Amino acid sequence: MIKILEATAVAPYQILLEFSDDTKGVWNAETLLATRKGTLLEPLRDANYFEHFFLDAGALCWANGLEFSPERLQEDSVPFKKSAMN
Repeated sequence: MIKILEATAVAPYQILLEFSDDTKGVWNAETLLATRKGTLLEPLRDANYFEHFFLDAGALCWANGLEFSPERLQEDSVPFKKSAMN
């Protein structure tokens, strides 16, 4: 079972994720927020709220109870290349 070991905001609605299988990816939540609705997603539309995520048992979470599984986020992430962030 894969886990998220570290998560860092790198741009508005973008989080660099480091996974337990030694891979890294950048997850961009803008597409999700533009195409999905729901009471748990609504607070994430506020950029300040979005940046207050935390990790719990290897999942990406927010205080309102929303959490994303590491597997889903890894699938939806763009592989991280250090040169891409320069």
